[in-house]
Amino acid sequence: MKKISEAVVRRLPIYLRFLNELHVRNIQTVSSRDFGEKLGMNPAQIRKDLNYFGEFGKKGIGYDVPYLIEKIQQILKLDQTNHVALVGAGNLGHALCNYNIYLKSNMKITAVFDDFPEKIGSQINNLIVQPMNELTETVQSQKIRIGIITVPAIEAQNVADAFVKAGIEAILNFAPKIIKVPPEIKVHHADFTTELHSLAYYLD
Repeated sequence: MKKISEAVVRRLPIYLRFLNELHVRNIQTVSSRDFGEKLGMNPAQIRKDLNYFGEFGKKGIGYDVPYLIEKIQQILKLDQTNHVALVGAGNLGHALCNYNIYLKSNMKITAVFDDFPEKIGSQINNLIVQPMNELTETVQSQKIRIGIITVPAIEAQNVADAFVKAGIEAILNFAPKIIKVPPEIKVHHADFTTELHSLAYYLD
């Protein structure tokens, strides 16, 4: 299978969100030009991105919205159940767990963990905060493959290590620290400070 760049993969959820908006409005087809105008992107880039995975569009007609939604969901593996474990039941952890209500059942946080005794046993949106010593058993019993880190920077690497040991294959790290994991583990860093700093570059 040909290697797809991370930039392409990161754009696919943006395309999917736009297509879902069209679907809600009962719009059945969309051209790459309209696609680009709505997203502020080059239509040629959108066509190129999608062509990595197959010929989905028809010349003179565009893309069939329901069909393309189905195909992108398959590409992103959103047509299968993806349970997520979260470590760090602080304010951000609470917010992400509460966001579960907006997620489809095939991609949800199904387990939350923390090391602080006062947090263990508390409830966040129908999830009971578990102690870290239950992480491996829970990850394996629920077949969880994705982990989220929302702990202070000083604890991030320890959590990453625990995720790897438990069998987690992909990590979304919100801690302001670069974590080290084996090369087969995929990591995305969601650092608010870095994003704000990069935005500041564009200010007059």
